[in-house]
Amino acid sequence: MSEHVKQDVSGTLTLSEIREFASFSPKAQRYIRRSLDIAFDRDDAVALWSRDDSEEQSMAEQRKHYKKIEQIKALIPNNENIEGNALFFSNLMALSASDIMNGKIDSFAAYRFLYERLLGANVRPWLPAVFCGTASLPQLEPEQRKKLLQSISEAAATAVGWSRRNPSFFPEWVEKVESGY
Repeated sequence: MSEHVKQDVSGTLTLSEIREFASFSPKAQRYIRRSLDIAFDRDDAVALWSRDDSEEQSMAEQRKHYKKIEQIKALIPNNENIEGNALFFSNLMALSASDIMNGKIDSFAAYRFLYERLLGANVRPWLPAVFCGTASLPQLEPEQRKKLLQSISEAAATAVGWSRRNPSFFPEWVEKVESGY
């Protein structure tokens, strides 16, 4: 493939990631940007995102959970043998629960978008199972469980293959600009 075609495909895929992000609820968008800042230690996440003491405490908790990201990445199974994957599933489920139980991640698409960026493309095959398990936790309100579980499409739940391409769009904080219009 020529360099021009590769750039064209990459640009098209990045644009589709931007469009997907734009389709999420404002609270999911905010949470994803905040989470990426915390996970990748971008800027001063607390100064950018914290609106009160409760949110600052939530971010400290999130930072504690996100310290396990590299460990979870190292545990991602690289074959279809499920033997010995309990440590991976339990760690990813705990991390997922910490993000889903706060109510800001309100769909499988938003969850997948965030976790592909946190853990990379290799985690894709495992995300539907972990999401469904996490979304079924009895600690969630029944309506929240229902909404989350209904958000995963049949295509996502039954996919026969997953792209190995890592995401290229990582949304960040954007300063509000006053419009003169």
